[in-house]
Amino acid sequence: MNKRIDMQLWLLCLALGLPAVPAMAEPLSTQDREAINRLSTARGHSSEEVNQLLNQVSRAGERGLPTEPLANKVKEGLAKGVEPSRIDPVLKQMVGNFESAREVLQESVAKGMVDQDQGNRQRAMESLAEAFGRGATADEVRDLARSGQQQGQRMSQDMLGGGAKSLAVIKEAMIPSKDGAAVVAEGMRQGFRPSELADLAREIKRHGQDFREGRITTESIRDQISRGERGDRLFRDQDHSGSGGGDRGGDRMDRGRDSDRGDRSDRGGGRDDRGGRSDGGGGGGSGRD
Repeated sequence: MNKRIDMQLWLLCLALGLPAVPAMAEPLSTQDREAINRLSTARGHSSEEVNQLLNQVSRAGERGLPTEPLANKVKEGLAKGVEPSRIDPVLKQMVGNFESAREVLQESVAKGMVDQDQGNRQRAMESLAEAFGRGATADEVRDLARSGQQQGQRMSQDMLGGGAKSLAVIKEAMIPSKDGAAVVAEGMRQGFRPSELADLAREIKRHGQDFREGRITTESIRDQISRGERGDRLFRDQDHSGSGGGDRGGDRMDRGRDSDRGDRSDRGGGRDDRGGRSDGGGGGGSGRD
């Protein structure tokens, strides 16, 4: 199945005269392998159980998927005393999300919507995988790539990843995907940085009850963005009136999960997050930390 998809994408790139995103192998590092083995020995797990996890990470790396977040998920689970049999399905879900992320990223590059020379491919894949783990779908992200282009210019890989993750956060506020995507796409067209998209999504989620009860509409936020408004100015009227208290618990959770990472994405420095509980998914996995 994956080989057939890769071949179709390669043929599309060839027909359009566009370069394909290379799927460079990323082997499991010796340090990660040794750390996992030490943890498994300390917890008394058999080598067969842990080798299944190691082999799964290694095979993902051979297909060009990021191995570090997968290895970190294994280490985190073992350190918390989670049985390898419970880590295995979480790892498989993370791998599936990374494969979907790679497929969407390759398609977007092949169709001229994303510039593979801008941004960090691995960080973008991690953001996309987290978005899928948190409820965004591949088709929604494809639509976002089409609608979020700024005056026909190709967007960076990080921009697509940040936009996808922001859409997933907005969906968590039970706002219809189409409405949330329209707001995110407008922000992308207006040149919002990934960190600004993340802030926008958190604010929308924080005011989720206001949106659901009709005190704020996505159309009004989108219109303000189109006029050049940014950041907390978008919600200043609601905050001054004392509304927006419906989803503050979720907002606090997202601040710990996203805000610092969005800033790092803009600086082009650190890596994206490595996920949450091993028995409940995480970044690039099921997305519920």
